Amino acid sequence: MRHGLTHVTVYNHMYMPGSFGDPDEEYRALIERVSLWDVACERQVEVVGPDSEALCQYVSSRDLRGMKTGRARYAPMCNYDGILINDPMALKLADDRWWLSIADSDVLLWCQAVAAEHKFDCHVFEPDVSPLGVQGPMADNTMSDLLGDWVREIPFFAFKEVEYAGIPFVLCRSGWSGQGGFELFLQDSNRGLDLWDAVWTAGERYGIHPGGPTLNERIESDLFSYRADCGADASPLEVGLDRYVSLGRDDDFIGKESLLLEREQGPKRRLVKAFLSGARFEGISESAWPAQSIDGRTCGEVRVAVWSPKYQSNLCLALVSSEVAGGPFRTQLPTGEMVDASHLAYFAE
Repeated sequence: MRHGLTHVTVYNHMYMPGSFGDPDEEYRALIERVSLWDVACERQVEVVGPDSEALCQYVSSRDLRGMKTGRARYAPMCNYDGILINDPMALKLADDRWWLSIADSDVLLWCQAVAAEHKFDCHVFEPDVSPLGVQGPMADNTMSDLLGDWVREIPFFAFKEVEYAGIPFVLCRSGWSGQGGFELFLQDSNRGLDLWDAVWTAGERYGIHPGGPTLNERIESDLFSYRADCGADASPLEVGLDRYVSLGRDDDFIGKESLLLEREQGPKRRLVKAFLSGARFEGISESAWPAQSIDGRTCGEVRVAVWSPKYQSNLCLALVSSEVAGGPFRTQLPTGEMVDASHLAYFAE
């Protein structure tokens, strides 16, 4: 609030800061300098005990075997019908201790139920962990000034447990942007303002700016947003997450049978990135609009749309039938105006 917060959204039943009043400047700070994000709403599911890895392996459609302590892996989760129910980042803190850093759905309850039903010997709960994002090309300089040059050596999707001025957190090279940076998993909710202020002070010389996950940048960078991009009703194969689904595994996991069948038959829909004609969108839209094929048939929906500085065009993600996914389609704006959508790429290709 001190920095002029103007917009919030709700994510995992929590408020998430969305904008501080100047989306263009927030975009520039992320692309050119360093941006500081309160993403405490990215809650953790902690799994502790002898069967902690077995449970994480069973609920994840990606093979987690062979991960080393101190590493993370993107690990989509499906229900038994092969429908994506979350796409967390799995962090291995020890052989018998894991975090699932979750997107917007109640998979804590899912993991607790699966653990009980299958009698996995582990404890599943939500720990006192609240992530803070430091993103942008000056993120390394900011965190190096705060903690030391050793942070520059942390590989992508690797992390270290840190204590700074009595503030305990896990420092991970990760984050929901394509610009690089870190997530600081604060482990004491009483020290949130202290950690924010420490990072802010370190980043002032680099033009640090408050922000949050930025729709135009994350679409430009091919970063998927569970629920926003698929309405919580799509398979990972439909939304372009094929490479994170380990269908060649020799063990079972939830949704495997359904996903194998879908791979054989081909996904019925595809998530595509497309340009939209018309005047520049002011603000953003995260309300689905119906999509139509060129001959007027309903073929899916535009999930999110925004102005893209990189492409100097309106840009959208649309979940449409596979028959039209590779070509143009149309959509009707909330104003009633019909605009053309020209296919740019299948998402994440």
